[in-house]
Amino acid sequence: AVRQRRARPAAAMIRGIFIINNYGQPRCVKFYETVSEAQQQQLVRDVFLAVSKRSENVCNFMSGDRLSGAWGKGTKLIYRHYATLFFVFACEETESELGILDLIQVFVETLDKCFESVCELDLIFHADKVHYILDEIVMGGLVLETNMHDILVAINETSRLEKASKDSNGRDPSSASTVASKSPFSFMSR
Repeated sequence: AVRQRRARPAAAMIRGIFIINNYGQPRCVKFYETVSEAQQQQLVRDVFLAVSKRSENVCNFMSGDRLSGAWGKGTKLIYRHYATLFFVFACEETESELGILDLIQVFVETLDKCFESVCELDLIFHADKVHYILDEIVMGGLVLETNMHDILVAINETSRLEKASKDSNGRDPSSASTVASKSPFSFMSR
């Protein structure tokens, strides 16, 4: 009798992205593989415990062998700790650590430009915008863009289109605040 192997879907290069505060509370989580809700919650806990226990003096990537579920073997965690937030990318073990660290830096700098000195509250109150920025950088687990200028151009274009759409739907354009109208990131203003 010949055993048939089940075809496993092609794994994404980036399996998931986590932004977790120092207390283990997720502020932004994005999965690029199908994972049940219970497994997602367990992965958030596992990822936080793995990165939060590490000393500041060690490298910013580690094996994800201790992660629960299908993410254990073959997964690598690459992270940066900024102020009160951990930015963690769970990737295939073949992914370049330095490339992902650079991608994290581009993501954080883009957030900083869009939110004018980003903080944890920006991630909480503007989660949809954070996800949009992340989608400009990574889609389906694959890196789309690493050039911050091009990312900001796409964000500005979307902002302009949203504003034009709102203006054409009967909203009075003069009712917008003067600060928001001067900012190139007006859809991201607080």
